[in-house]
Amino acid sequence: MDASVVAMIVFACTFAGALVGMWLRTVLPEHFFDTESKDTVKVGIGLIATMTALVLGLVTASAKASFDDVNTAVKQFATQVVALDRALARYGTETGDIRKGLQRAIGTRIDMVWPQDSSTPVSLDPAHVSGGVEGLADAVRGLTPKDDSQRALQARAQGLAEALLEARWLVIAGAGTSVPLPFLVVLLFWLTITFASYGLFAPRNAMVVTVLFVCAVSVGSAMFLILEMDGPFDGLLKVSADPLRSALAHLNQ
Repeated sequence: MDASVVAMIVFACTFAGALVGMWLRTVLPEHFFDTESKDTVKVGIGLIATMTALVLGLVTASAKASFDDVNTAVKQFATQVVALDRALARYGTETGDIRKGLQRAIGTRIDMVWPQDSSTPVSLDPAHVSGGVEGLADAVRGLTPKDDSQRALQARAQGLAEALLEARWLVIAGAGTSVPLPFLVVLLFWLTITFASYGLFAPRNAMVVTVLFVCAVSVGSAMFLILEMDGPFDGLLKVSADPLRSALAHLNQ
């Protein structure tokens, strides 16, 4: 789901709810606004506002944790790529083709996940995630070591190649959305009726409308940030490609 579209919908619904509440104030009978009625409504809305704040806090923490996990996985992947290249370099000149293949595979993957052209869609297709590294792992397994040193380096390179495969799948798994649509609908309903209650008991003047407008913008911005972090490879907030680009610059040297 598009984070900016959802944020605009949240803003529109909450601000519209506040305006509807202010309009209801003018059409409802005056006895609806006696002290007992106001206190009852305020207690109910206070409960909903508290639940909304708690849920927003939990979702924000979950989205941030998911974003950080993917970011950490990308950094670990970059470290393992460089370690594999150096292990192959120490093995001997017969790993030259494998090292070139590793360099090509990483370069291609960077272009797929972090395309230079912003109009190019990000590709996280699982069918293309592990094919190149699996071929490299098979090539490493097919090496014929001549002494104990090369056997140790081959074993090390095999372990790193398998770790790369695992890290790739961890990145793909962490890139999925964790905020379901029904959750957003319920949360939007809570926010809308909360803002409607604010408008219901608020005086009708420019300052109050401005404050409610700013509050609606703030709530929409919060939802935008949550959904942006929930999609670590799309939008404005992305997991950085710098660790992999730095690793690529040091490969096959």
